[in-house]
Parts: sequence; C-alpha cells; structure tokens
Amino acid sequence: MTGSAATFAAVFAALYVAHSVGDHWVQTSCQSALKGQHDRNPGESSRTGRLACTRHVIGLTITKGLALAVVVLVLDLPVTVLGITAGLGIDAVTHWWADRRSSLAWFARITGKGEFYSLGTSTHPAAPVTAKGTPAGHLGTGAYALDQAFHHFWILVAALLIAAV
Repeated sequence: MTGSAATFAAVFAALYVAHSVGDHWVQTSCQSALKGQHDRNPGESSRTGRLACTRHVIGLTITKGLALAVVVLVLDLPVTVLGITAGLGIDAVTHWWADRRSSLAWFARITGKGEFYSLGTSTHPAAPVTAKGTPAGHLGTGAYALDQAFHHFWILVAALLIAAV
C-alpha cells in the first residue's frame, strides 16, 4: 500500500468512527429534535433549527478533528493544514445541509428515493402497524438510512481531500 493510500485509509477510519460517535453520542437530544425545525412559511428556515443544527455540526466537527489529530499524531501521517481544513470543511457544510432535513428529503424526492425516505414512518404506503392498527415499533427509517449514506459519501470525499492535499 502506498503512503497516500495508507494515509487515506487511516484518515477515513478515524473520520468514520468519529462520525458515528459525534452523530449518536455527542449530539444532544435537543439538537436532534430541533435541527430540522422550519418556520410555517415554506422556504423559511427557523433560527432555532439553524442554531441547533449548527451546534450539532460544531460538536461533530470537533469530535472528528480530535479523532483525526490522534490518528495523525500516533501514526505520523503526512497531512497538511490545508487538506484538513478542506476535508473537515466540506464534511461540515454537507452534514449541516443534510441535517436540516428538508434538503435531504428534497434530494431523496428528485433522485427517486422519496418512498424509501418515508419508510418506517406513518407517511409510507406500507407503514408498520400492530394487529390493533396502532403504529408498530421498528429499527429505523429510510430517512435515517439515506442520511447516513449521504454523510458516508462525504466522509469519503473528506478523507480523500485530507490525504491528497
């Protein structure tokens, strides 16, 4: 494995693990509940939602930066400040965009994934219900799966930038 390939692999692993920690352990319940909040007027984002999403992404980016710093220092990886800034920057911007929820829902619709996006919710044509007709528990939603896949793609891009720049 070449030096840049090894650097990419180590950076990707660090960002991937830190993403999971930051998105599920560092993010507060309040941030999770409010980050997609919008005003009642179509197209207007609420200040509360934008701030909650911004706080989440700041915590997530700090988590990724710390994990990356440890891996870079322990493995003595040849990365640059410009590469790290570009990689974490594109990751943060795209994470914020997706986590405002309406933008990712729009993206799912225009790519033909609207029905999958609603999987596991009461709006899906095959919404899970109990024998009594009440909402049934489930292990996740299409929205969550698409959200994580979107983030994983941008983690790949971030790792490439960090390793190559």
